[in-house]
Amino acid sequence: MAVASPTYQELTDHNGRVYRVGETPHDLMGRSRSWMVWLPWAAMFAVSIFEYGWGAVVSTLQAKNGWSLTETFWIASIWAVFQAGVAFPAGRLREKNIVSARTAMLVGAVLSGIGYFTIATSGSLVVAFIGYSMLGGTGAGLVYATCINMVGKWFPEKRGARTGFVNGGFAYGAVPFIYIFSAFLHPTNYTVILDLVGVYMLVVVAVCGFLFRDPPKNWWPKEVDPVDWVQNTKKNKSLAKNPPAVKQYSPMEAIRSGMLPLMWVCLVIIGGVSLFGINFQVPFAKASHFGPFVAASSAGVLSIVNGTGRAIVGWVSDRIGRRQTLTWVLVIAAVAQFGVLYSGNMHNLPLFLIFAFLTGFGGGAFYPLFASLVPDYFGENHNATNYGLVYSAKLVGGVGGGGLAAGVVSAWGYNGAYILAGCIALLSALLTLCLRQPKSPTAGPDVVTATPSFSGSMTSAPKTAG
Repeated sequence: MAVASPTYQELTDHNGRVYRVGETPHDLMGRSRSWMVWLPWAAMFAVSIFEYGWGAVVSTLQAKNGWSLTETFWIASIWAVFQAGVAFPAGRLREKNIVSARTAMLVGAVLSGIGYFTIATSGSLVVAFIGYSMLGGTGAGLVYATCINMVGKWFPEKRGARTGFVNGGFAYGAVPFIYIFSAFLHPTNYTVILDLVGVYMLVVVAVCGFLFRDPPKNWWPKEVDPVDWVQNTKKNKSLAKNPPAVKQYSPMEAIRSGMLPLMWVCLVIIGGVSLFGINFQVPFAKASHFGPFVAASSAGVLSIVNGTGRAIVGWVSDRIGRRQTLTWVLVIAAVAQFGVLYSGNMHNLPLFLIFAFLTGFGGGAFYPLFASLVPDYFGENHNATNYGLVYSAKLVGGVGGGGLAAGVVSAWGYNGAYILAGCIALLSALLTLCLRQPKSPTAGPDVVTATPSFSGSMTSAPKTAG
């Protein structure tokens, strides 16, 4: 006997936003939506080694291949360019249903593995740029963009905390490898260790990606009344600070609002500062004569707090507002740059670790805030593209925080580099004060005057999610 497809109802609110309700996650993919938190988190955990483990690999690569500090960090800079740059085209392909989430993840798994296989087996700088930076960066970018957009689609009513949790895996997942690289990696064994890292990333990301599934556009959980959720600020206190987007903005509409370009500029600046802190935490600790274990510990602290901080700020932003939280996070990131420099120059280990803690928090917590602000301001339907545009700022910041920063360190020393980083982080914090949610020209007043009862036609839902 044929089983009837689940039905759904489309509700329209006073701003004209459409919500698709009636289908459960079990109807759409055969399991609970919590899978779409844990699977993206695990995949992000695996590929975090690229960005947060690089500082612990640098000295071994230099010793083995004879590369300079600047050359080695240009590998990381070009990686960041491709990792961030793929988000926008990948988002467009996904929204046009040309590439599925599963395909994007499987391709990302293969390319991520190739990235580490390349630096494990080749001492050529050119090959490293192609294999690690270009292919590995593209793979990690596909994983990152797909995971962030996935959790936002499945949890439209709990976006801040869930996005922050998944985003956090991209930082603290590198912690075990930071210690492994710092303690055991040397020119005689680095091929085996880095090959194993490549296999680990390939397997974990591929398994997670195989189980990925997108919900239909405008999907809303069956147990939550979206219209009541939007209107009931007493019941849903997050709405007072984080009201939902008044419409589904296309990429061009988001750009014309002025807010998307402003987010992009803010992320260019603070993204460069963040990557500078990640890349140079270990080298500066060693230059401050703290020793390899302390250097690794400072990087481990940075990564752990960077990741856990992303989850915490998601929860905080649900309560005090995402824009407000973002501003404070960037101020903390700025203060941390000056603190790391001061404590390093004073050879004050406890203070150095405290500011490494603050660097980790301020240098990562802004990513989930931007990831949540974009759908808050522009809606979910074009989020893969809109967030891809904002996240592309990292390709500019990546150059600043890697190769250019290495040049600044060589020319001005760590003093000049950290002072510059702190000053431009403050600039980014000031710019966030100008962020405002776009308002639809046809929308009514903020206070809802329409009747809370909305009707929609019952329609057969597709058997699988779009």
